[in-house]
Amino acid sequence: MVTPPRYDRGDWKPGDGVFNAAAIAGYTVKLADRLGKFFDEDKFVVLLGGECSNLLGPGLALRRRGRFGVVYLDGHSDFRTVDNSPYVGAAGGEALALVTGRGQADLTDLEKLGPYARDTDAVLLGIREDDEYAGDVETAGIPLWRAREIIDDPGAAAAGVLKYLERDELDGFWVHLDVDILDAEVMPAVDSPDPGGLDHQQLKDLLRPMLASDKCVGIDIGIFDPDLDPDGRYAAELTDTLVDALS
Repeated sequence: MVTPPRYDRGDWKPGDGVFNAAAIAGYTVKLADRLGKFFDEDKFVVLLGGECSNLLGPGLALRRRGRFGVVYLDGHSDFRTVDNSPYVGAAGGEALALVTGRGQADLTDLEKLGPYARDTDAVLLGIREDDEYAGDVETAGIPLWRAREIIDDPGAAAAGVLKYLERDELDGFWVHLDVDILDAEVMPAVDSPDPGGLDHQQLKDLLRPMLASDKCVGIDIGIFDPDLDPDGRYAAELTDTLVDALS
């Protein structure tokens, strides 16, 4: 087990960059080391827990091995940077930006291997219509499927992702899942629940083809908050969805 860092703002203030960057960087390297052992054994990895900056660990681990894509499933783009926002702060709100090399070098260029995923090797799915940074994602050339498009046809969205990422020049791809891709009524036990998201069946239909791909090497799952689910109802429903998708 690799224990994640404790997030304490301390004396952090806007303009200081990502708070707890040093702890996140240290954890990222430890997590990458641990994951590398599984990748060496050609094992499919399921990484549970934490927030979206967890993606940096598998991002670094896979960059050490070659060129890998990232499927970013999230209700939010997490593409905030110093170029499009007055300040940055929580790494979770910048995780897609960080993994594609946008942000401070002590997080984006560990071991001089940044970016961990190229813009051309990332895709984003599940954001809502009012996402503040969607235009920046599109300008970067990162393919984007909004939640409404996925709801209309999850299978078509998955097929589009696979057509894009099952390319010969890619060694594989990693799936990042923030469970706030689900609609707020379906999954309120998250930090930022929003309407307009997927239901469980739609998420299963989206995940199954991608996780079944020979190019898919693993998935991280985060943002679920058990403190907001005192009777365990939402955890049970989420677990059933994930088991179904992984099966």
